Amino acid sequence: MLKPIRSLIAVSSLALAVALSPAQAQQAAPVADLVKTVNIPYQQFTLANGLTVIVHEDRKAPIVAVSIWYDVGSKHEPKGKTGYAHLFEHIMFNGSENAQGDYFEYLKKLGATDFNGTTWFDRTNYFQTVPKAGLEGALFLESDRMGHLLNGITQEKLTNQIGVVQNEKRQGDNQPYGLVEYKQIEMLTPPEHPYGHSTIGSMEDLQAASLDDMKKWFTDHYGPNNAILVLAGDINVSEAKPLVEKYFGDIAKGPEVAKLNPPLPTLDKEKVAEMKDKVPTARLYRFWTVPGLNDPDYAALDVAATVLGGLASSRLDNILVRDEQTAVAVTASAQPFVHGSVFEVYVDVKPGADVDAVSKRLDAIMADFIAKGPTADEVQRVATREAAQRINGLEQVGGFTGKAVTLAEGALYSDDPAFYKKQLDMLAAMTPAKVTAAMQKWLTRPVAKLHVLPGERDAYQEVAGGTGQVTGSGPAMRTGVLNAPAFYSSMAEDAMAAGAASKQPLAAVDRSTFPEAGAVPDLDFPDVEEATLSNGIKVRFAKRTAVPVVRVAVSFDAGYASDPKDALGTNSLMIALLQEGTQKLNSVQLAEAQERLGTNISASSDLDRTIVSMSAMKANLGPSLDLLADVIRTPAFDAKELERVRVQQLTRIQAEFTQPQGIALRNLPPLLYGPAHPYGVPLTGTGDPAVVAKLTRDQLAAYHSQWMRPERASIFVVGDTSLKDIMPMLEARFGRWPSNRMALMQKDFSAAIPAGQGRIILIDRPNSPQSLILAGQVLKAKGTDNLLALETANDILGGDFLSRINMDLRETKGWSYGTRTLIQRPKNDVPFLAFAPVQTNQTGPSVAAIIQQMNDFIGSKGVTPEELDRTVKGNSLELAGTYERSAAVLSQMQSDALYGRPTNYAESLAAQYRSMDAEKLNGAMRTALNPKTLTWVIVGDAAKVEPQLKELGMPVEVRRAAPAAGDK
Repeated sequence: MLKPIRSLIAVSSLALAVALSPAQAQQAAPVADLVKTVNIPYQQFTLANGLTVIVHEDRKAPIVAVSIWYDVGSKHEPKGKTGYAHLFEHIMFNGSENAQGDYFEYLKKLGATDFNGTTWFDRTNYFQTVPKAGLEGALFLESDRMGHLLNGITQEKLTNQIGVVQNEKRQGDNQPYGLVEYKQIEMLTPPEHPYGHSTIGSMEDLQAASLDDMKKWFTDHYGPNNAILVLAGDINVSEAKPLVEKYFGDIAKGPEVAKLNPPLPTLDKEKVAEMKDKVPTARLYRFWTVPGLNDPDYAALDVAATVLGGLASSRLDNILVRDEQTAVAVTASAQPFVHGSVFEVYVDVKPGADVDAVSKRLDAIMADFIAKGPTADEVQRVATREAAQRINGLEQVGGFTGKAVTLAEGALYSDDPAFYKKQLDMLAAMTPAKVTAAMQKWLTRPVAKLHVLPGERDAYQEVAGGTGQVTGSGPAMRTGVLNAPAFYSSMAEDAMAAGAASKQPLAAVDRSTFPEAGAVPDLDFPDVEEATLSNGIKVRFAKRTAVPVVRVAVSFDAGYASDPKDALGTNSLMIALLQEGTQKLNSVQLAEAQERLGTNISASSDLDRTIVSMSAMKANLGPSLDLLADVIRTPAFDAKELERVRVQQLTRIQAEFTQPQGIALRNLPPLLYGPAHPYGVPLTGTGDPAVVAKLTRDQLAAYHSQWMRPERASIFVVGDTSLKDIMPMLEARFGRWPSNRMALMQKDFSAAIPAGQGRIILIDRPNSPQSLILAGQVLKAKGTDNLLALETANDILGGDFLSRINMDLRETKGWSYGTRTLIQRPKNDVPFLAFAPVQTNQTGPSVAAIIQQMNDFIGSKGVTPEELDRTVKGNSLELAGTYERSAAVLSQMQSDALYGRPTNYAESLAAQYRSMDAEKLNGAMRTALNPKTLTWVIVGDAAKVEPQLKELGMPVEVRRAAPAAGDK
């Protein structure tokens, strides 16, 4: 509901002075106080078959997170069977004995959100958040694939998923630095160690996987006694226990899985390696194996890494990036695993800098840091930031990082669901001496050094069977280092026999009928209140009290579309510089001030809007708003910082020239809109490198004055406060912000949009293991139109995992890890886009398949009754979990303002979905889409791809990718 009020609050000179005083003078809440607010109460029980169940009650929304974690990962894979844990995770989504078909079909019926499966060294997990009315359905599905999967595994499913996983591997390998992980593991870990191979596995091992292999993997590892089930949300233990007993109680124990206890690898001597890749600049890595996450030294090493290269004000940032300006980016982290963690540092060398000199300087900085350790203030800032991140995480029950994950990780890795408390207590009690001692113990051992230099890769090693062809009738993207698991969407014979026997149900629950979701109440979106500051800035506020956090977004009518046509990249460079110092705080001081408060301020743009956002602890709201106002109103645009940020942006542009997706997103929009249209700019927003290289401080300051001014601003607030309390705080900081006298410039959307071209632009990227397909068409529609019917039709065509195009190219043909079509939603002229990374030797057939699916949809094969029912019901049910987090509420509020919708628009969605029929969806897509006029940009190896594309009957133009570092 809307609660409008008008606020014209008088501000005293004293209040204004306080608002504009240096932020360092403000007192931050003690870390110990923040840590005390992190609490996830739970109850635990164990079934007779050994299944561990953890229940956390959170009644803020009528949803329940269902997260099941199996104590099996790639560390359990024997020689010759690498990648099997992750491959089997894919198999688990392809139907069980009593839930045949794709698992996502059932999740859609339940209105699930935040669902996926992931595999890493130490575990495999499966998770979904469902409306409470769909909980029984989720438990039915998870229990059916735990206890009733064997007869659901077929050779056809296996062959298909081998192709999908191989394309997932190709997609990750195809990225700049995408081959680093393999070299990192090779340098650090002996091949016989459980961590001695990548989770994604080798092409050859995946190709060799048999049906018996997969069945054995299931019977050996997927018993209830090897699993932890977490239920978090609108449920308590008395409600949960009978349901878990009902669905999981008849599953017998599986074999006991032997516990691993490998030694921590230590290098005998320093290792040094070098590799070439299509990268924008040299990257220097330093790796050590360090103790596992349960070792007391791990916490100290984690703090050490954060101080060294994890904070915005880190040692390496301050020295190499800010002061000496020999690097454009730095990172240090301690990646935790059970049997040994990885301490990793990398530096992206400034283009043109002496790589050997930067390498020596990096080693000298690290040696000094290891010898002397951090300061007390640095340790305190790390602790505050970590506590703030944990508090923010309490708002979500499931997904990748919610409370269910925290409890499950503690139980699985540390035999303690509340292990997070011990971690925070160690952090609060951390001292410089403890950090220094841990570094001197572990980081004085021999190091592995890897340098990745710009140049040509070696030829990509394919497998003979990697054709992507399937027998029978039928992201998340890895970045090259150990920082992300492998995603779904993104022993002896007697042991096998025993395992198979143990899987027979003891007592049958009725599994003949899938328990559909019951009635779900219509969405109750938070009430949005409106007010106005003295200078006319509109404020919209929604109260959310789940966590003591306040989020603020100050949105300006600017965006990439406001870039002058002769100065593309101005917006992006300006917002990057916003975060690098104000007239009172230099770059380091600004970063440190945020870290002391546990506050995060960021600036971003899309085509239409430039947004400066803040997430702050309620206890530190006042000084955090001081920083936000300082960043927005009085940026320094310091000349030295400008030169540093300029090089960083130019390096990002060079990186885009090396990335398939970056190349496509830079090239397609000018083809669709024409160069004169405000949207005819690279979708990355980084602009023209020739322009970025020459932009002056005065140009950036003038752009800021023109486009970031109160007349263009709106303020959105969501969190644990009230409109009554927040308005005086906003008034003091923004209400007296005066306008300047510059005439308001407007974006000109009168430029004619070129007619659809029906052609292919092939951008040559030699030695690419995949091709990236991006196609588009500008529709006769505005973002302010009601496009819900078109967006819903697109869900069926290509916008959802279960869509026709994705199921065809991924699940039927096995040519892609995943495809999508989308109705991008800027405020004005709306494009339809199709995105498909596919294996190289199936590029032409993939384009043909996409076109065929589109023609079928707008022709005689429109929406089926099954598709309509699944999509309309699923989209309606999903609303319950869509706005669980305040960030989602904040985003919806901004969208409603951008498109001119009422503030309670989200509450109308269920009724809109229920009013849809096949005729309405078919009509929306047939009116909008014309496959004959699509413009296709394809990035791949032209020598292999061009002959395939010429068979499609469209004009094909081959272009060379823009030269990147290392190109000859």
